[in-house]
Amino acid sequence: MDIILAGFNLDYETIKEMKTSLLTEAENFTPETISAAYARISRNPLPVNELREISRKEVESARKSNRNIVFDMGHSSIAEHAVFNIDVLGVSRLLVEEIEKFRLCSYTEKSQRYIRLKDDFVTPEEIKETGLEKLFIETIEEQNRFYQELYSRLRSHIFKKFENMASDPANHSTLEGWAKEDARYTISMATETQLGMTLNTRNLELMLRRCAAHPLREVREYGEKLYETTKNIAPSLVRYTEATRFDSLTRNALEEKSRWLIEKFGKKENQTTKAREIDNNVTLFYATPDADDKIVASLIHSSSNIPMHQCTVIVSQMNMKEKEDVIKASCKYMKSYDPPLREFENADLHFEVTVSAGCFAQMKRHRMATILCQEYNPLLGIIIPPTIREIGMDALFMEMIAKTEETYDRIKNISPLAAGYILTNAHRKRVSMKVNARELYHISRLREDIHAQWDIRETAKRMVRLGKKVMPLALMLATGKDSFDSLYNQCYSEET
Repeated sequence: MDIILAGFNLDYETIKEMKTSLLTEAENFTPETISAAYARISRNPLPVNELREISRKEVESARKSNRNIVFDMGHSSIAEHAVFNIDVLGVSRLLVEEIEKFRLCSYTEKSQRYIRLKDDFVTPEEIKETGLEKLFIETIEEQNRFYQELYSRLRSHIFKKFENMASDPANHSTLEGWAKEDARYTISMATETQLGMTLNTRNLELMLRRCAAHPLREVREYGEKLYETTKNIAPSLVRYTEATRFDSLTRNALEEKSRWLIEKFGKKENQTTKAREIDNNVTLFYATPDADDKIVASLIHSSSNIPMHQCTVIVSQMNMKEKEDVIKASCKYMKSYDPPLREFENADLHFEVTVSAGCFAQMKRHRMATILCQEYNPLLGIIIPPTIREIGMDALFMEMIAKTEETYDRIKNISPLAAGYILTNAHRKRVSMKVNARELYHISRLREDIHAQWDIRETAKRMVRLGKKVMPLALMLATGKDSFDSLYNQCYSEET
């Protein structure tokens, strides 16, 4: 594992001075001076550019100011002005899922859809301690050999299936990508990957603290190396990096309490708690009551000077056509790249989706959603890409899955936490996902599009389909980018 500092933000005056060789003191190479200058804006009448100049000349004073304002006074947002760029290499896919739980950071990850994978993987310390390291490595090597075989067969199949596309060399990378994205369903969560990460020091401190409390050693090692890489750059903005009792003990306490409750009440099925709507592996448990009305009222409110209660009274007297006209007015000039207005955030949908690791790798990128996950669970079954059935390799695929799950069971008996490393992109887990209508539009545009990967495209379609049942007006233009113009013309046909 390598955690490398790729960059951080500097005051532009520092950069200009570097160009003229006037600055030689290394201590000035820190983003802390920007944070300190901005922190002083609220209490100092000097122009902010002069405050930055003072901070650059008095770095230790700037650091003292940061510590006082961020930690003593509690204005943590000051730490958000200092930003790091970090290279993360040689980590497992399982670790990446933990890293990307921090949703206010930015990530660009090596894609298993576009890059043909080699045989690199992580062998966690927990596996080595089980005495099953040899079995673990043999299973992964078998998964990787099968991946290469699948890719070769799938590539030939896809080029034949889409012969017209294949006749143009410009399409070859797309067709090869389809083969790669389906072959990857056989590789494990231990597969080695890399990513580029951008985060501010407020989120850096939170990440370090949470990693320190994590039960998996790879996560803790990542946190330790991240700290070593960044600790000397902005020491005044990162202080609390040790695991807290809250981070260390809360999940265990909840798991214990949940086991007790399930044992007591789990066998007594309550018919009143059935899901609201189900579409295959997507369940809609909750939607904001009268969601369309709430959004219409919000649109009237932000476009007038009357209080919200009066807006809701007006909406209660409107017919469906009048409500539709308000929604249409808010979307009339929309293009496929335009998000709906922020008023659409006032309606929520709470889904549970059962998705493969391959699907979740993309779903987790929707950081404005509230995403809570269970562990990957072989009892939930697997996803087999349709193309694998088409080439007649589904039986061999299932044999590989059976071998994987046999290894999983043996590891789980000794080290339950580490067993997930051996599971594949085909294995599934349950995900609780709460989104507002505006974020569901974003999911729909990106993931229902014809260019999206088929697994998450199907999941997104089901989510939108269920969403339209409960808020048909708000989601009238929710669709993939490729079909937006067609749906728009259909919705506005009477007005053109």
